[in-house]
Amino acid sequence: MHPLSGISSIPFMVLAHGGARSTYMSKVHQKHPVVRTGPNMLSYGDLRAIKDIYGHNTACTKDGSYVITSGSHYHLADVIDKHDHARKRKLLSSAYAIKNLEGWEHKVADKTHKLNKHLDECCTVPLAPGEVPKPEDVNVDYRKWTNFFTLDAIADIGLSDKLGFLDRGHDKVTGRRLDGSTYECDFRDCLYQNARKQSLLIWPYQWYSLINKVSNIIPFYNRMDNFARDWEGIPVELAHKRLQRYRGGEKLDDFFQALMEDKTGHPNNLEWEIDDALEGEEDEEDGVIAYDKVKHLPYLRACLDESLRLFPPTPHGLPRETPADGVDILGDYIPGGVSVAMSAFVAHRNESMFPQADQFIPERFLGEAGKALQPYFLAFSAGARGCIGRNISYLEQTVVLASVLRRYEFALSSPIWQIERLETMNWLLGEMPVKVWRRDIGSKTAPSGYR
Repeated sequence: MHPLSGISSIPFMVLAHGGARSTYMSKVHQKHPVVRTGPNMLSYGDLRAIKDIYGHNTACTKDGSYVITSGSHYHLADVIDKHDHARKRKLLSSAYAIKNLEGWEHKVADKTHKLNKHLDECCTVPLAPGEVPKPEDVNVDYRKWTNFFTLDAIADIGLSDKLGFLDRGHDKVTGRRLDGSTYECDFRDCLYQNARKQSLLIWPYQWYSLINKVSNIIPFYNRMDNFARDWEGIPVELAHKRLQRYRGGEKLDDFFQALMEDKTGHPNNLEWEIDDALEGEEDEEDGVIAYDKVKHLPYLRACLDESLRLFPPTPHGLPRETPADGVDILGDYIPGGVSVAMSAFVAHRNESMFPQADQFIPERFLGEAGKALQPYFLAFSAGARGCIGRNISYLEQTVVLASVLRRYEFALSSPIWQIERLETMNWLLGEMPVKVWRRDIGSKTAPSGYR
């Protein structure tokens, strides 16, 4: 990647500060299937490496980055030991079962109703074909409000907690310090800036702890560190409240309950770890569409997968460490203790598997051809460490997308508008101002505006 990458992680850190690391790596990998990103780090662009690095039978494990960013307890996403991971995944699997998730659909529906309520209040007159919206009509930050939807929904599903972001229109929450004192903070700023600082400074793993502390003398990093400290108390407070309810005897239908007790009600004794498809159907008054009506729509699912392909939630390659005796990747011997990874963004921009990779073409995910793409679709990673929450994600996305598209039309401020994206481990997205108006469902006209 850089002449100095063999002796230092600094070039990769500089690249991370540009906010488009994976975009750059995807271009580099068009010429080079393997790139050295640090003294002991390799990035792969050949899709055949997915099986070697992330496959079910791989000898590679999660690398040291998961250790230095973990909290007081390892959770499913950062636990390294394979036996501990298997134990945790087995415990969680029943809670993540699709039967449970569909039983919690009413929680997603409730949040979709609240989102619709706000969009209803912001609706303006319909936009004529080819017309540019008036500035005063572009009155909804769609990014912020769908973010409120996601956070409210997962808090209800996980903890039966009503964050109330959709009701209040802001994300002020209470955090709890370990001494029991509390404070107010902004949920999204704390979450995103915590991840951002790690993504910028983590790369020389052995020096990260020192660099993280020293960097705080610079205001740019110190501000992110303040947000990071505030973030630590948010899950503590949420878990504290839910644990108090559990100890008080409340039997709530949520993810926490499924973790604390097995199917028979015995405690697990855990440590406290922190339009055609609807034709002829009567529309609900609140505009929320039942998951069962839309979960099998192939084109809707294809649109979701194509969006996740173009911009995977975690574009950065999830690093794995080779075993002590080394391993073969793409037929080459890689010594032990090397961090290896393949970026989902890089994989999804591979022209041999995804022709016209920069274009939004949902049809590629339809039928047998779409099934053939799944081994190379890394939006939820792959193998035994693949994201256990993908079913929750699809349920939320399917219900809210079907509901808002059934009820509304949207227009961007101009046909050339682009959302701002800043890459950390995930994406930090800028505002998404849109004009919104109610659809005339009976007319079945094609949506207008810039989409």
